[in-house]
Amino acid sequence: MKMKFREAVRDATLLAMDRDPSVFLIGVGIIDPRAVWGTLSGALEKYGPERVVEGPLSENALTGMCVGAATMGMRPLLVHHRVDFLLLTMDQIINHAAKWAPMFGRQQTVPMVVRGVVGRGWGNGPQHTQSHHALFSHAPHLKCVVPTTPKDAKGLLLAALQDDEPVIYIEHRWFHEDEGEVPSEFYTTPLGQAAVVRTGRDVTLVGVGPMVAESLKAAQSLEQEGISAEVIDVRTLHPLDSATIIKSVAKTGRLVVSDSDWRPCGIASEVVARVAEEILDSLKARPVRVTWPDSAVPSSQAIESVFYPGAKDIHAAAVTACDKTRATGSVESTVKPFEGPF
Repeated sequence: MKMKFREAVRDATLLAMDRDPSVFLIGVGIIDPRAVWGTLSGALEKYGPERVVEGPLSENALTGMCVGAATMGMRPLLVHHRVDFLLLTMDQIINHAAKWAPMFGRQQTVPMVVRGVVGRGWGNGPQHTQSHHALFSHAPHLKCVVPTTPKDAKGLLLAALQDDEPVIYIEHRWFHEDEGEVPSEFYTTPLGQAAVVRTGRDVTLVGVGPMVAESLKAAQSLEQEGISAEVIDVRTLHPLDSATIIKSVAKTGRLVVSDSDWRPCGIASEVVARVAEEILDSLKARPVRVTWPDSAVPSSQAIESVFYPGAKDIHAAAVTACDKTRATGSVESTVKPFEGPF
């Protein structure tokens, strides 16, 4: 059936709560009538305040409550309106949630999911538009997923809520109105498994989050220039599915990685490093990273337009990798400015 991304998140949440009484919602503003952009609509009415918990405005305390609940057999789904707020929870997530099971011989696990929404757009500026998925992908025993389609939004969330390790679920709000086919029944998208969303023979385009759509747009324009691009949606950042990426690059010999995050120590760097370590001799050209510039996210829409990379940048990188010199100025981004208020 057809479903919007935000509807798929809601469907997964309610389905998980129906099937497992240990799953509960907690966060700040989750009982607001807007229900976190509609992703939690109907949850409070259906399950009541015992399982839909409006917490205090203290991200670190909320996360600590979830860690404690998870060690006692519950499966909390902690919801943040902004990924940026997770910076206040790093001690609880990395030093406690992620380390608990290995510290105690896996006698006790911490099955919790943290949803963080990326708030890019409409002048939200440096402190409300970041992604931070690379930070969480660095920690052992902590999984991190970035769905890009309605089907994966549901499947990855259901998989995360069944997993016995903590999972960070990075959700870009620009996807909320995207529509696609989503099975109505319960299903899971395997964690740690990338998806080849377009096959090709000349260059591999690996995308993270919104850069997957940009990579697909670039692939269409590259086809008009005689370049066949294969596009991979990583979906899970930790554990990263190196095998799918390496298999593709071994075939094409060229790699362009695009990420909606900064370049230093990022996911794009990790992908390039793994490919270089495994199949360096198979590369026909140097790998290229397409990322944010190494500076704070701007508030001005005029500056935003040059800060964020898109299909045009991916197209140009692929043309360079394929030793082509055709013009790239006609490739436009698929991304539209987000309209407020938040």
